Amino acid sequence: MSVTLEPLTQALRDTLFELTRIESPIGEERALCDHVQARLSASLGAAAITRFQDSLVVRVHEAPGLPKIGLVGHLDTVRTVHDGPVRIEGERLYGAGAADMKSGLALMIELAERLERDKLPCDLTLVFYEREEGPFAENVLGPMLEHFELLRSLDLAICLEPSDNVLQLGCMGSVHATVRFRGRTSHSARPWQGENAIYKALPFLQRLSERAPHDVLVEGHLFREVISPTIAQTLGRGRNVIPDEFDLNLNYRFAPPRTPEEAVAELAAMLEGQARVEATDLSPAGRPHANHPLVRKLAECGVAGVQTKQAWTDVARFDAVGVPAVNFGPGTQSQAHQRNEYTELGLLDTGYAILYRFLTRIV
Repeated sequence: MSVTLEPLTQALRDTLFELTRIESPIGEERALCDHVQARLSASLGAAAITRFQDSLVVRVHEAPGLPKIGLVGHLDTVRTVHDGPVRIEGERLYGAGAADMKSGLALMIELAERLERDKLPCDLTLVFYEREEGPFAENVLGPMLEHFELLRSLDLAICLEPSDNVLQLGCMGSVHATVRFRGRTSHSARPWQGENAIYKALPFLQRLSERAPHDVLVEGHLFREVISPTIAQTLGRGRNVIPDEFDLNLNYRFAPPRTPEEAVAELAAMLEGQARVEATDLSPAGRPHANHPLVRKLAECGVAGVQTKQAWTDVARFDAVGVPAVNFGPGTQSQAHQRNEYTELGLLDTGYAILYRFLTRIV
């Protein structure tokens, strides 16, 4: 027996389904960007939209003197494996990016089309951007912040990362570093003639395995610093050769207000000269801005809770240019980057209502 849904509920689901069916793995965002541009041009007018590569800045409402709000979402997804096509089963929509973060994009589009723009008590801009799911240096939001002064003058940026409608403050910084242990080759039948670089790493790996998370309070909110080895490899000289070089990729998630450079220096100090450290990807942390009036206002609009973001997001980029930013989105957080990723559809209605309430009652 079919169930008739409320018009807004149906529209949110239809938009999410539409977005999820357009594949947009990192580096292949053009088709989705074209689609969003065409749809919003039809409802807002082409003049409201500025294209930047395969990213968009959309001026929903220009209102000098009113609070400047940005709703921000990335178009790309990670390359996940799915056992079937994009589909709805019960109250879940399955598909790559359904949670991270096309559910957030669906809210952005529906809000832009449904809000009474001329009556909004805020200046509202949407940002759709590419290449968030890759290295920090390739993320196109960085060049967009340099190019568009408007984005650097926002009073609050809301990144619609999947958070189950929880308001998530700040974000962890992230450093990836290659740590190289050196030994000496020999034939594996006579290992005593060499020095196995893998064994050189064992004391350090043991210390890492015993290292408890380091809890840090920032503005009264808890961040948990952790260091994890994620990739281990030798040079591959041969399966019967004692390796003379052994590389670990370390991922250090650190709390604000520390810098990536400070995190790399700490890794080097931990190694005590036993290995070389080469930083390969440096992403800054983002402060929580818990006491900012607009953040407090959003927290009062029915969010499912308030916590810190135990991951990295682009709130750090905004923080770095002096713009307070938070994470808030309707996607099912636990499903981000998962095989057979899905999102709970009921979260869309609630997330829409929270953002609608915030944007229409901001002053």
